[in-house]
Amino acid sequence: MSTVTLGGTPVNLSGTFPTLHQTAPSFTLTGKDLAEVKLTDFAGKRKVLNIVPSLDTPVCATSTRAFNQAASQLNNTVVLVISADLPFAAARFCTTEGIDHLVTLSTFRHPEFAKHYGVEITSSPLAGLTARAVLVLDENDQVLHAERVSEIKHEPNYEAALAVLR
Repeated sequence: MSTVTLGGTPVNLSGTFPTLHQTAPSFTLTGKDLAEVKLTDFAGKRKVLNIVPSLDTPVCATSTRAFNQAASQLNNTVVLVISADLPFAAARFCTTEGIDHLVTLSTFRHPEFAKHYGVEITSSPLAGLTARAVLVLDENDQVLHAERVSEIKHEPNYEAALAVLR
């Protein structure tokens, strides 16, 4: 078990966070149209996994906007925003914010994703959501960048994540 903090208070996480050069675990999540979406659906593309607790929080919204802006300038790259938000809520957020360069995915039918990726919050009022993390995968799902943000209320290191794609 590992920990991060939420406002300075330790939060327990379950699972193992992927490390550099490891092959990312396969997953199935739910897309905005309620269809099942798998990691393999993005084969041959580089992937940014922006894992957030909920798009209804300021930091999650900020990171989603930042990666949306960056995504428009990245070749052969898809940005996946993964949260426990219902697909309808994520789609509404993107429509309201004018976000159109990324794919929102939900863990609501596939909570095992959080444990497989080492971001499952098991303590605190956020239990059941995901900790904040960013993974960058190459075309073959090898991890090029891995950051599990140590304080959930902090933004990820965008520059480090995007630098491996330039």
